[in-house]
Amino acid sequence: MTAAYNPAAYNPMDLTGRRILVTGASAGIGRATAVVLAKLGARLVLNGRDEERLAETADRLEGDDHAIAPFDLSDLEAVPGWVKGLCAPAGSEEAPFDGIAHCAGIQTLRPIRIFSAAFFDEVMRANLGSALALARGLRQKGCHAERAAMALISSTAATAASPGNVVYAASKGGIIAATKGLAVELLSDGIRVNCVVPSIVETELIERGKQKLTAEQYEHLRTLQPLGFGHPDDIAHMIAYLLADTSRWMTGSIVTVDGGRTA
Repeated sequence: MTAAYNPAAYNPMDLTGRRILVTGASAGIGRATAVVLAKLGARLVLNGRDEERLAETADRLEGDDHAIAPFDLSDLEAVPGWVKGLCAPAGSEEAPFDGIAHCAGIQTLRPIRIFSAAFFDEVMRANLGSALALARGLRQKGCHAERAAMALISSTAATAASPGNVVYAASKGGIIAATKGLAVELLSDGIRVNCVVPSIVETELIERGKQKLTAEQYEHLRTLQPLGFGHPDDIAHMIAYLLADTSRWMTGSIVTVDGGRTA
């Protein structure tokens, strides 16, 4: 007799036992992503610059096989060695990553009239350079599973007019271009690379920015998205999809999750 069908037993996004690095895990989309991935069974390494806030994220996770790894990803030359150290701890067996959810980054509004080389370097290193350095780190021998995936985060700032935000937009446009190139370059390593393109998501960063806006300005931002502001979980769920076998036939894809902003 055929066993009774149990829909709760089927989960195509199951990540049980998979080891995933989540950057920017101390807040916002990164923290939400960590919570979602842990619920799906993943074993996480949480990265950010603030050890205390990473510990707060770890306390929210289901499961008990997680770790925190504070590190400043803007130190681009040091990133590959740092990744290697996470995958081959002293005295331990190799522990390669099955995926990276790269949620770290910075956003600072600055009109082009006060553009500076220092500001350009800061934003590009944090948003684009870190993604490339992580890709270099992941492709190292012993650092990735036979089948692995990277999920990067761009922004609709790269695909729609973003006055006063040009450097940030350029860095996120670079993520889209990098996703395409890395997807092909890392095929031979068994690594898939895709990216999510969100619009405005209600994170701590947005809440702080809200204090600098008039009610009219804030309402204008909200109405740019027909479905309103996003929630961090909206992006976290898509990242989980891109790291799970649900996206096994996807690489180089640019997935827009923007509440209808660019419809």
